[in-house]
Amino acid sequence: MNVTRYKCSALVVDDDPAILAILLAQLAADFDVLTAGTGAQARAILSQRSVDIVLCDLQLPDETGLSLLEWVRRTAPRTARVLITGTARMQDAVDAINHSQIHRLVLKPWRAEDLLQMLRAIARWLLLERSHEHLLDELRKLNLELEQRVQTRTQELEHALGQLQQANLILEKMAATDPLTGLANRRAIDAVARKELQRRARLPVPIAVLMIDADHFGRVNKDYSQIAGDQVLVWLAGALQSSIRTTDSLGRVGGEEFLVLAPGTDLTGAEVLAERLRWGVESAGTVYNGHPICMTISIGVAVADAGTPTSYEQLREVAANALLEAKRTGRNKAVIRLIPPP
Repeated sequence: MNVTRYKCSALVVDDDPAILAILLAQLAADFDVLTAGTGAQARAILSQRSVDIVLCDLQLPDETGLSLLEWVRRTAPRTARVLITGTARMQDAVDAINHSQIHRLVLKPWRAEDLLQMLRAIARWLLLERSHEHLLDELRKLNLELEQRVQTRTQELEHALGQLQQANLILEKMAATDPLTGLANRRAIDAVARKELQRRARLPVPIAVLMIDADHFGRVNKDYSQIAGDQVLVWLAGALQSSIRTTDSLGRVGGEEFLVLAPGTDLTGAEVLAERLRWGVESAGTVYNGHPICMTISIGVAVADAGTPTSYEQLREVAANALLEAKRTGRNKAVIRLIPPP
């Protein structure tokens, strides 16, 4: 914004028509000039529209120019105030500057070129100030828009992060879950066992590992179908789950193989748990397409007493050998082996 593109408005207030005519002629090319002969007329104009510059004579018929300019200062503080006077008393200039806070003082008679240069300088200052304020407003708007965009983007990212975290939790659960039975898969049950053995190294307690195999499971797939076999595995998982304690962990580690981790379980407790699992399966059954299907299980158990150090690999190996013995010696039974002390 500059003077060549925008004409500032100037209100000339003087009770002498000749002075008004001279000022109108001198200023019309550079300014949008308004005139008033009294303070009341000037106030009426200023009440109806904004004016950039007020040039006011010191002596008006209805009030002093100082009182009018003081009123302008209070009601339109952005309007530049110029006092014109033919009285060169220093006190008048001091009062004008201190009380009315005028921007310029013009003495009569004035040189037209000096007056124009002064008013042009005021106009440039006003336009620069407005341009600065406009830029500040635009900057505030841009900052507000940026803050809103950042806030919106932050909310979108937080939402996306929440969805990602939820998806990761689902993936982690899927990675640790057997898709058919919903039990922990081999990787998950192995992780639980290793963590439990780490805890046992700090606080020695007895522990048992039970390896379970469904007896003659291949007959189900042969006599009925693989779908029937899947149904039996799901039923078997539920039957085993209902027979263990809340402190125990159950996982599917192979086709028809399951593993139970039983922390705090000694030899006697392992015998009770194994029998409860065996009987829970033998005494129940499932139905496929109207055909009742009964199952039994063989169980190999490895037990380490509280004072016996062991590893997960050793427990699994001893339990696996005990399971083989249970299957060789008739199935539908549990064989229990105690980890020997060092």
